[in-house]
Amino acid sequence: MATTAHPYWPPSLPLPGYVGSARPGWQCAGAVAAAGAGLLALGWALAGAGRGAGQRGAPARRLALGWFLMCAGVHGILEGYFSLRHRELPAATGLLADVWKEYAKADSRYMTSDDFTVAMETVTAWAWGPLSFLTFLAFLRHHPTRYVLQLLVSLGQLYGDVLYFATEARAGWSHSDPRPLYFWGYFVGLNGVWVLVPGALLADACRHLAAAQRALDRPRHKAH
Repeated sequence: MATTAHPYWPPSLPLPGYVGSARPGWQCAGAVAAAGAGLLALGWALAGAGRGAGQRGAPARRLALGWFLMCAGVHGILEGYFSLRHRELPAATGLLADVWKEYAKADSRYMTSDDFTVAMETVTAWAWGPLSFLTFLAFLRHHPTRYVLQLLVSLGQLYGDVLYFATEARAGWSHSDPRPLYFWGYFVGLNGVWVLVPGALLADACRHLAAAQRALDRPRHKAH
């Protein structure tokens, strides 16, 4: 059977019905970067406004709120689209389809409805996406569950990303175009962010929860 010409790895990958992207890669990457930066900036701004701003006004905490708002958008919209449309993605058109076709140069599993990739992205879209937004709201409102939610979301993101790297490593890194932009830039660089940031936020949540538990465990002196 003849293989439809496509830019994915390996070149012999069968993609019947494949339709090429209507946009150059830089436009797809730029659209995602602009949307992500906008959500990050919005989260930063909202964290510094309104009641309770002093308690969440430290730059690191404001960045964390921006991160969770950005994650809500990326997981819910971009990965939600993949979760729902993965079977028709090779022939699909439109901005979100083109974004995934560009990223798939770094991981062609996204073009073949790979079982692990679909399962991982579905959990990410419909669990970590909404929970990221709830975490953002919890910090805005100074809710007592905010660090529990931060721990839950960050652990889930980190676990998913470790499995994502591990399954591709076991496959011999066979689904990525070996050129630096796609392997080191897209595959390692972009996904590495979801290892480093959730790892730092997981440690931060553990520190705050441990401090709260220590305070709760202190002996209380009865009033005489």
